[in-house]
Order: sequence, then C-alpha cells, then structure tokens
Amino acid sequence: MSEVFATTGTIAAIATAVVPQQGSVGIVRVSGSEAMALAQTLFHTPGRQAWESHRILYGYIRHPQTQQLVDEALLLIMKAPRSYTREDVVEFHCHGGIMAVQQVLQLCLENGARLAQPGEFTLRAFLNGRLDLTQAEGIADLVGAKSPQAAQTALAGLQGKLAHPIRQLRANCLDILAEIEARIDFEEDLPPLDDKAIISEIEKIAAEITRLLATKDKGELLRTGLKVAIVGRPNVGKSSLLNAWSRSDRAIVTDLPGTTRDVVESQLVVGGIPVQVLDTAGIRETTDQVEKIGVERSRRAANAADLVLLTIDASAGWTEGDQEIYEQVQHRPLILVINKIDLVEESERKTLQSQIPNPNSKIVTAAAQNQGIDALETAILELVKAEKVQAADMDLAINQRQAAALTQAKISLEQVQTTIVQQLPLDFWTIDLRGAIQALGEITGEEVTESVLDRIFSKFCIGK
Repeated sequence: MSEVFATTGTIAAIATAVVPQQGSVGIVRVSGSEAMALAQTLFHTPGRQAWESHRILYGYIRHPQTQQLVDEALLLIMKAPRSYTREDVVEFHCHGGIMAVQQVLQLCLENGARLAQPGEFTLRAFLNGRLDLTQAEGIADLVGAKSPQAAQTALAGLQGKLAHPIRQLRANCLDILAEIEARIDFEEDLPPLDDKAIISEIEKIAAEITRLLATKDKGELLRTGLKVAIVGRPNVGKSSLLNAWSRSDRAIVTDLPGTTRDVVESQLVVGGIPVQVLDTAGIRETTDQVEKIGVERSRRAANAADLVLLTIDASAGWTEGDQEIYEQVQHRPLILVINKIDLVEESERKTLQSQIPNPNSKIVTAAAQNQGIDALETAILELVKAEKVQAADMDLAINQRQAAALTQAKISLEQVQTTIVQQLPLDFWTIDLRGAIQALGEITGEEVTESVLDRIFSKFCIGK
C-alpha cells in the first residue's frame, strides 16, 4: 500500500460530525492491536464492570499523567474479529460539541495511536476480508445519500447485491478459461472444444454485463440528483414557484421586477430523486450593473442545468421577452411553466395556449396559491422516464468506476469471440479472456491495484 494508506499501527479519528453547540454525542473511534491497551490507559470504570467484547462500559476519561478529568463517557468494546475492521476496536462515546471529542482524540494520539486517513477504517475492513470493494463503495454512497431511494440502493450494494452477479460472471469466465487451458495442456487426451458452445456462453456473460451497465445512469441520477433551473422574465413568479415547491420562504417575493439578483438554491426530493432547484434572476436587458451580473449567472445556470423550467406570466401572455429566453434554452430539456393561471379567464387561456411553443411538456401553476406543484413533479418524472432513467425499484446502480471495469470486460469478451471466429490458436483465446476476468475482479477487489484503492478510499470522510 502507499504511504497514504499505510495500514499498520493503531488508528484513531472522530467518527461523528463536530459542530459547536450541536449534537448530543461525539464518538472517537480507535482500531488496531493497541486499541484495548489505550482504552485501559484513558478510561476509568467505577465498580466491577467487565471489560468484555461487545459490552458498553460507563466511566470517566482522564489524562493518564495528571489524572485530570476530561469527560464522563461510555466505552464500547469490539474485539477482533467481531468488529468493523476485524481488528480490536474501541469507541469513546463522549458529550457532543467540539472540546470533549477533540481532547479525547488528542489523548489517543499522545498515547500510541495515529490519526486515521480518510476511509482507513473501511480500507482495513476491505483488506481484512470484512467487505469487498462494492460493499465499501456502498458505505460511501450510504453516507452521502441524498434521498431515501439512494440510501436503499446503497444498502443493496452493502448487502452484496452487486457483488454476487459480478462474482458469478467472473466464475463463469474462469470456467471457460479452465476448459481452454485444459485443451492446451492435454489436447490429445480430451475431445475438441465446441466453439459454438463457448461463443454462446460468452454471449450470455456479455448480455448480463450489458444489463448491469444499463444501471449506470440510474446510479448517477440517485447519487448526484437533477439540477433544475427556474428561468424567465422578471416578476413572472419564479421565486413564488420555488417557495411553493420547497414549502419555505427561500426566495424574496415582491411585486417589484428584478428582486432576485442572484441564484437561490433549494434541495428537494421528487419521486426518490434528489433535486437541486435553482431560482435565477429574471432575464432581461438592463443597465443595472448588479442585475446584469445576476442575469449572466441565470444564463450560466440554465446552460448547466439538467432541466430548465421556463416560467411565464399567464396574465401577461406570451411576450417577446419570453420568446427570446425560449430561443436561448430550447436546446435544453425543458418544461414550460405557465404561472399565475388563476389571474386568467378561461377564454384567455385558450388564446395563450395557441401562442406558446410546444416544448417537451407544459404545465399550469398558481404558485402564490400553492397550486400545480404536483403536476410539476409529475412532469419532471415523466421526462426522466422518457430518457429511460427509472427512479424507482432499483436494487442495483453501478458507479463510474464499476461501469469502466464492466465496459472493459465486455470489450475483452467481444475480442475473444472475434479470435474464435478467426480460428486463431487457443493461446490467443486466453489473452482477452484473462483481461475480462481481471476487469471483473477489479470491481469486487479480487484483483485490484494500489492506485485504485487510493482513488476509492481517499473520497471517504475521516473516521469511516
């Protein structure tokens, strides 16, 4: 392993968020051969409490030299191999805040432990056979989940629902390789290979890889979510739409055009998908320098968004300004939001419908009256499904690293098929077949390089 992940010695880190005046409990986690000895040095238990595995002790943390009281706490003991890292692990459950946990961590570092690197506890769990790489990545996804659906998908990965099919595919490739190598070594003693049967097996493996690759976009959607920009002329009700949608007063709402001068952000969940909603400044020509900056940021937000909600004022009709904005954003996935519909008579609505262009979808809202939000969310989910990205009932959702390895495995298998069709010697068959086996092994960690581990675990938070 690299110096970044030198996995020797006893490590310690704060395992909970440290926020001033927030959080009732703070945890300092210690893992390694000296974890128990360190705990016995710092933790003092009144009475006759047994220092046994998977027990919680009550007591006091004291400075070992001065005996100064640092905190009244609980100590959780988990002895190897029945722990997260399969090493001896102890956790000091201190009072929350800043000072208590930081002082306890400092005492751990002064008495033989070193500060853990990002993800080092989980790395040790992987290296000690507690987890495979897909499960480790599932933990990272669970910590960073932005919606219940994302959390469920991460839990599925943690439970091995991705590792199992990958291992089965790799085992199938190994069986084919064994058949081929047996013919190379004992050609005279065995019947000839059935080329068509080998190709058929490879096609089945490639088809399953294709099925798994199809979940990549789903995984990206759940992990990063949709970025949605609300754009339009000033005073068409963009901020009211954001407030009604988020059920909060994130944006200032007045009758004055140009009130929003910057991009206002809100985090929502729609149909299990995390959604980052950006309320932008009204787009118009202006001489106000501050407003100009806001308008330019609005244009950039629209161009960077996964979906644009072009909002118009129904009472004003389809204006030249609306048309100009539409021409700027029509190349993006688009929903036309006809707002303030409550201010328009039925006859005027028909006239307006004939004026507006026909984007992917359009809905009507009365944001100030909290009307039309359900229709908006339905329209968003319909667009998502139209892009063949299903947001519900997902057990599997691969990430970019896993997709790259699966793609390489598929390419290698296709090359094996080409080699067989060209009737090249059996030795050539094994070259690309081994490449597919290696690529599949990289997903679960059965074959993995130091650089891959560095890249995966450096993204973890310290203490996990």
